Amino acid sequence: MILQKSELLRRIKEQKLFTDYVDLEQQLQPASFDLTLQKVFAFKDGGTIDFDNAERKLSEVEELPFDASDKVFLKPGAYKVRYNEIVSLPSDLCAFNSSRSSLTRCGAAVQIGFWDPGYSGRSENMLAVMNPAGLTLKKNAKITQLMFVTLDDHAAELYKGIHHKENV
Repeated sequence: MILQKSELLRRIKEQKLFTDYVDLEQQLQPASFDLTLQKVFAFKDGGTIDFDNAERKLSEVEELPFDASDKVFLKPGAYKVRYNEIVSLPSDLCAFNSSRSSLTRCGAAVQIGFWDPGYSGRSENMLAVMNPAGLTLKKNAKITQLMFVTLDDHAAELYKGIHHKENV
């Protein structure tokens, strides 16, 4: 079952499901929570992904600065975005995201991601700008919606990957 607004609000207050949000009232949606833009990065090189992570190499990135108006212009291409919010999932929830429709109507999309039970951190995703004219993003822009799904039972094993407690 996907959590609705009232249950999200309860868990935010009681379990600290989110911290470091910009404006709780504006970000809390009927069945999701909007994540906001903290930073944008350009990829500098390629990465390596294998089966057991023995040869994993994450791509190097370079932070793109916001201008004096807190905006950044992005040419068509792939970027990494970091969110303001710290997400902390209890053992009975997992989450996935979807691009906000306003972003897709501008010719861009945030790559879908998945958050395992037990994950805690300030997440990152890939942003693809496909509009040939590019895209301007303002700092703290709402760019993706995080939806929470309840598990039938508490997870016996919690997330322990390299991204746990990232960017906090």
